[in-house]
Amino acid sequence: MPTVSVNRDLLFKILGKTYDDKEFDELCFQYGIELDDVAVEEDGSISYKIEVGANRYDLLCVEGIGQALSIYLGHTNTPRYSIAQPKDSSQQKIVVKAATAQIRQYCVGAVLRGITFNKARYDSFIALQDKLHQNIARKRTLVAIGTHDLSSITGPFVYDALPPQQINFVPLNKTTSYRADKLLELYLSDPHLREYVPIIKDSPVYPIITDSKGVVLSMPPIINGEHSKITLNTKDVFIECTATDKFKAQIVLDTLVCMFSGYCVKPFTVEPVQVEYESSGVTEQYPVLEYRPLTASVAYCNSLVGVSESAENIAEKLTLMGLQAQVSSAEQVEVILPPTRYDVLHECDVAEDFAVAYGFDKLAEDLQLPPTNTIGQEYQLNYHTDKLRLLLSQNNYTEAATFALCSKADLGEKLRMDLSREPLVEVGNPKTVDCEAVRLTLLPGLLRTAAANKHIALPLRLFEISDVGIRDERATHTRGTGARNERHLCALNYNVRAGMEVVQGLLDNLMLALKVPFNQHGQGDGYWLEGKDHPTFLSGFCGRVMVNGREVGKLGLLHPEVIIAFNLNNPASALDLNLQDLIDLNVQPF
Repeated sequence: MPTVSVNRDLLFKILGKTYDDKEFDELCFQYGIELDDVAVEEDGSISYKIEVGANRYDLLCVEGIGQALSIYLGHTNTPRYSIAQPKDSSQQKIVVKAATAQIRQYCVGAVLRGITFNKARYDSFIALQDKLHQNIARKRTLVAIGTHDLSSITGPFVYDALPPQQINFVPLNKTTSYRADKLLELYLSDPHLREYVPIIKDSPVYPIITDSKGVVLSMPPIINGEHSKITLNTKDVFIECTATDKFKAQIVLDTLVCMFSGYCVKPFTVEPVQVEYESSGVTEQYPVLEYRPLTASVAYCNSLVGVSESAENIAEKLTLMGLQAQVSSAEQVEVILPPTRYDVLHECDVAEDFAVAYGFDKLAEDLQLPPTNTIGQEYQLNYHTDKLRLLLSQNNYTEAATFALCSKADLGEKLRMDLSREPLVEVGNPKTVDCEAVRLTLLPGLLRTAAANKHIALPLRLFEISDVGIRDERATHTRGTGARNERHLCALNYNVRAGMEVVQGLLDNLMLALKVPFNQHGQGDGYWLEGKDHPTFLSGFCGRVMVNGREVGKLGLLHPEVIIAFNLNNPASALDLNLQDLIDLNVQPF
């Protein structure tokens, strides 16, 4: 979690009260943050190192922490952020060229008009940008922020992507002009900027922002230009954020302007910027500063926190957390989420804020214990799973741990299966072909593991005991999710001879350990094998594993087409068991 360094005296000035270290530590605990350290700086000032939640972007600077604690203490109300009309008739505009789609396709912007900086505010402004870069912006890979003195540049601004040989400008804190590619070579040895160089270094084009006179404002995500740098005398700040993720850019921009718009001539007002995408003709306005409505159930909040508070009390507590809350009925509270609280995504987040405002230290006083006394113990399925892992390793099998997501080709085409007939759970927007669906069986993972270890001496015996995902429309079985987990066991024997008797011997050993007797008559209690073909296995060399008359798995000799599809060059036999069904049918301790 990020740690924010704030000047103690400045923070106390915002709070309007001084605290000793122990009192402030207690205040932080009550609000759900932590005073990590108290440090004495070189100039003799005292800094507090405060650890905040990774998703609380509004707490990454002294302004945000001071404002949040002031609201929590009841010293001030939550500010109302608004879009102000442009100073003159022509609103600032950024024109995004089509070439930017090759590298960083999105851009947003805003203007802080009439801002007043001093040394502490300026340092905090720069520090917040750095924290946002390291946090939500993922070290500038998703979003890069540029801030400029608006009085030194002239709009409209152009966001383009050009070959590096065509870009020349004087970078920040330099006095000479550099060509873009030469500048990146220089920054490879810079301790602060070298980690960002690989983001664009190998691209045929570099992103560049210029004003109407061709003055370079910045080359994101690396460096701003010297010409437009802000100083303590800057009054109007032009902010631009380039990004590969538009929503992340919106969050970064809203957070930055909300934290520092309080220093403007008209506090908490921001001047908008139009962003025009030349390729599509779409024009957007930023910042968004959206106030989002959310309905919270009183019963739900009380059940999560473990208290019995009225709607009025819940609304009052939520107001202390910077949320605008009003009672709509005895069962519901209407909450308005300010643009600083992008961390609130669901009703459970509202309940969390209610718990913080109620007081973690007070929850024990009102703790509602369940009306039963129970003794905890290890979940039976996990107990058997661990025992079976040990048993398989004693049978000279090596455990593999494969990914739960795989490609549909691995589950269907390569296993000779028709996925349209299978209860497949698909990923809606997969980033790679290897993450298209949740595995239905553990077999593809073991086959890929064997293919990656063909250099190891044979025989190669692998096993995995893990969960698979099954689509299930029965709400009672899935808690409304539409899918459920099943614990499976899969073992693979890969050798110059398939050795189907090897996996059958393993099955006998497993059943012996689980105290399931063999039934040679093929009916009644116990286990037996029934011959039945399966597309993944060679015809005539496959059988169903039956326990008490119910199928719990299969074993057999893998089909040659399956072997070839997974780039293997020797035969293999496999055992696949539904461990969950097997243990449910025969619950006996080892």
